[in-house]
Amino acid sequence: MAGSSAEHAPDYRSVLSISDEAARVRALNEHLSTRSYVQGFSLSQADVDAFRQLSGPPADAQLFHVARWFRHVAAILGSPRTPAPPCGLQASRGRRTQPPWSPPAGSEPCQLRLYNSLTRRKDVFVPQDGRRVTWYCCGPTVYDASHMGHARSYISFDILRRVLRDYFKFDVFYCMNITDIDDKIIKRARQNYLFEQYREKQPQAVQLLEDVHAALQPFSAKLRETSDPDKRQMLERLERAVRLAAEALEEPARRGLEGEELDGRVQVLLEEAKDLLSDWLDSMHGSEVSDNSIFSKLPKFWEAEFHKDMEALNVLPPDVLTRVSEYVPEIVDFVRKIVDNGYGYVSNGSVYFDTVKFANSEGHCYGKLVPEAVGDQKALQEGEGDLSVSAERLSEKRSPSDFALWKASKPGEPSWPCPWGKGRPGWHIECSAMAGTLLGASMDLHGGGFDLRFPHHDNELAQSEAYFENDCWVRYFLHTGHLTIAGCKMSKSLKNFITIKDALKKHSARQLRLAFLMHSWKDALDYSANSMESALQFEKLLNEFFLNVKDLLRAPVEVAGQFEKWEDKETELNKSFYDKKAAVHEALCDNVDTRTVLEEMRALVGQCNHYMAARKAARRRPNRALLESVARYLTHMLKIFGAIEEESSLGFPVGGPGTSLNLEPTVMPYLQVLSEFREGVRRVAREHRVPEVLQLSDALRDDILPELGVRFEDHEGLPTVVKLVDRDTLLREREEKKRAEEEKRRKKEEAARKRQEQEVTSARGRAPGGNAL
Repeated sequence: MAGSSAEHAPDYRSVLSISDEAARVRALNEHLSTRSYVQGFSLSQADVDAFRQLSGPPADAQLFHVARWFRHVAAILGSPRTPAPPCGLQASRGRRTQPPWSPPAGSEPCQLRLYNSLTRRKDVFVPQDGRRVTWYCCGPTVYDASHMGHARSYISFDILRRVLRDYFKFDVFYCMNITDIDDKIIKRARQNYLFEQYREKQPQAVQLLEDVHAALQPFSAKLRETSDPDKRQMLERLERAVRLAAEALEEPARRGLEGEELDGRVQVLLEEAKDLLSDWLDSMHGSEVSDNSIFSKLPKFWEAEFHKDMEALNVLPPDVLTRVSEYVPEIVDFVRKIVDNGYGYVSNGSVYFDTVKFANSEGHCYGKLVPEAVGDQKALQEGEGDLSVSAERLSEKRSPSDFALWKASKPGEPSWPCPWGKGRPGWHIECSAMAGTLLGASMDLHGGGFDLRFPHHDNELAQSEAYFENDCWVRYFLHTGHLTIAGCKMSKSLKNFITIKDALKKHSARQLRLAFLMHSWKDALDYSANSMESALQFEKLLNEFFLNVKDLLRAPVEVAGQFEKWEDKETELNKSFYDKKAAVHEALCDNVDTRTVLEEMRALVGQCNHYMAARKAARRRPNRALLESVARYLTHMLKIFGAIEEESSLGFPVGGPGTSLNLEPTVMPYLQVLSEFREGVRRVAREHRVPEVLQLSDALRDDILPELGVRFEDHEGLPTVVKLVDRDTLLREREEKKRAEEEKRRKKEEAARKRQEQEVTSARGRAPGGNAL
């Protein structure tokens, strides 16, 4: 029985000797309780003998050990009444049967785990509907140029999306919003409109100086009240620049000068004082701006620029894009239902979410993501917006933690009709209404930047779960880490940011993506010269490997000759290849750990390079098929990560992104012919000792071809290697080589000079009377 110990259980010999079948089955059940007869089961002759004595499994549920054992043996032997002969060679004419077979134990497959902000741990990812994944991502507020902070989020989510779709084969439905109604947009649109009107009036120098001094008074007061050191430093720089530009205009204006010099200084002051004047003009005339088209023109422009930036970064477009301005009716309905459910209230034409009522309701919790931040008034007011934190607005709330679902519009703000009077959506409600409309009461994934956790995403969760009356609006919340610039916090308000367009002037989209791949998507990333240099070196390592493999594959070989016998080195490299693939899979299952993936790829390339170098030293060609398999695998993984944009079967494409011509197969046959012709000319020139021809051959390699993006690599005793490389890279390499040669020449001359001085000093010491003064 189950409670019996092994030492008291009967063995097979005593079991088989029992004549009464019922007693024998009970004894057999007791014996089987002490051994494993499913996993790792090895069929013995005693098992066969006991099995043959039974007509079928016992009906008594207490004899479950015998029942399970019987079914397992029956699966191997068949019916108990048809005994099978042993599988050994027999002298008889009886039919031989296959021996018993057991499946391999195998290994437990690793599961994809994602870092979930709702639990602050890595949770096994289980979509709610089979392989289908619903995902909503918070998009940008479009009032200015997209910067590297945006790139951090959207490249990271693009990598995650591609890995889920192309590696793990999920069916991902990806939604993203554009915030085109917001306090920042309203204020910036008004200021731009008023400043352009002011500029069009072409104020005279005296009038401009008077207005700038008037604008400096509230600005200086704001500066005195600023306690944040970074913001204070930024404001001080701005004030200093404005005062310097004003001083440069005051002298010629006082003397009544006219002409280009005066006009130039007026334009300089207008540009330096734009922010001051815009704020000053808005404080006086902002309430007079009433045309809704003024507030839509700005976000339309910057949304278009954002999409251009994303395309330049090779970020996939969303499956569906939502704009707040297009979902106002849905937002109004969403707010109305929250009020009807008892979690919202109307106050002075605005509608607020009742956080206290929600938090005290059964089945609900406010502040799921950052509970320790609940009540943080500074964060809450930043979430409400600059135009919505007046004393009057704050007094409309029942609790300081309540937030606006719908804002009554003031003069100088866009408005839409609704049951509570003309107004506009609050910031947090837009995502809830748009995502709820498309994805329903519960989505698999929600993503955004780390700084959106509170109050934005906590408020999204609360109002959505108040609408749907559930507690699972989001199953997994993903937040990308902060981005710093050379160790400093990046902030648009502090004017400490780098636009995506400026970043792409220094580095390619692939290089930026590689830099992001070298860091965890959820951790802080420092955008600096060091981080980009690491990405450049990794790209160079892979590119050189791809070029070497391509050169190997271009070498002519017979059809049968491409399949070569594997020796120990090939077997070792192939084993390492499969070990690296397994390690890559484990890393991707571990929260899509691309940093570890790239390290495994780097190590694999290093092993391949070592193998190729050893074969080259032995004057033997490396195994084509093995290296091609490695190169194609690496290419496949880089495509999954979005680091290879075009349809390239092996390695990085030549010609840059967006080019319709696949340059490599088009020009390489001609370059190969040129290389072979050059080798023949060099051979003849060496035989006949014609150094001028050898110099021309070197000039072709070192000076002419790099300008065309072509590298010839000469190796003693081996054919010249031909590579297509980015022109700028080759020119940079050439300059570095020249500098290195110049440095080497300088050191050599310096050493010769010192040697000569030492010889002169030594000669003087040996001369008669050399030590006399």
